[in-house]
Amino acid sequence: MGRVFVAGSINMDVVATAQRHPRVGETVAGKEVLYFPGGKGANQAVAAARLGARTTLIGRLGKDSFGAELKAFLTDQGIDLGYVRETAEAHTGTAIITVAGADNTIVVIAGANALVGTDDVGIVPMVKGDVAVSQFEIPLPTITAFFHHARAASATTLLNPAPAQKFGRELLELVDILVLNETELGLLTDTGVSENDDPARIIAAARRLRASQDQTICVTLGKRGVVALAGRDELIVAGRKVQAIDATGAGDCFVGALAAQLASEATLYDALTYANAAASICVQRMGAAPSMPDAGEVSEALAETRPAPSSDRTPGPPLAPA
Repeated sequence: MGRVFVAGSINMDVVATAQRHPRVGETVAGKEVLYFPGGKGANQAVAAARLGARTTLIGRLGKDSFGAELKAFLTDQGIDLGYVRETAEAHTGTAIITVAGADNTIVVIAGANALVGTDDVGIVPMVKGDVAVSQFEIPLPTITAFFHHARAASATTLLNPAPAQKFGRELLELVDILVLNETELGLLTDTGVSENDDPARIIAAARRLRASQDQTICVTLGKRGVVALAGRDELIVAGRKVQAIDATGAGDCFVGALAAQLASEATLYDALTYANAAASICVQRMGAAPSMPDAGEVSEALAETRPAPSSDRTPGPPLAPA
């Protein structure tokens, strides 16, 4: 069993709920305001820890009330915070989120997350079998240094390039597994990919993006499930029908669950199926980190789904030209 090491953001999410999102320049009446632990790094670490992985979080908090609350919450999740530093130089990261129906808009203020540096990630004791996870709410040079360190230790690197932004070839070549949604895939490939596109088109875009034949690219498609390109194999995991109330954190839940499964040496297909089920539970709850399911809940959700015949679980003919 490997460990999951997450280098990433730690935020307090300030969530306002409303009947609908305001238009530009418009004010609408809200229903309530809620405070949830969040940040993509923290969310992914909580997801992995709740699903049984030994999890270490690397990041920064401000020396303020939000920082104290977040530290207490993450400690309660059983996450190793030995590499989370507190700083007086900036406030704790904060996200302002508006939720209307199952849709959300998010404004993130990085705060202390912007100070996570190469020194923070260069001392983490990783070994072969561990999974190093990051995303784009800390500086890109820090992520590059983290993945260089992970590669030197023969750990698996998993990148979630969100919030979406362009990044350099050096970082891409350090990634073993890239997990992104259709919007992020479209940005990185300069294509108009949407979640309703045929899987063949999504796979074709993923093939153009990847840095090498050995790199795995997983594209999450919301209620449609997941498609993945792994070597010459093309995998499809069907979506799950649930009543979604808040999509905040669902992608992070998927990433954390996938990392936890890979650290336990699950096959990629089984890990994707498990992560897909975990994310389907997450969207049925409010909040980000607190909405992450535990292993018992995911096992129960999977048990309710009839397993596909073994012939359907193996990669079939290519969905797009190789």
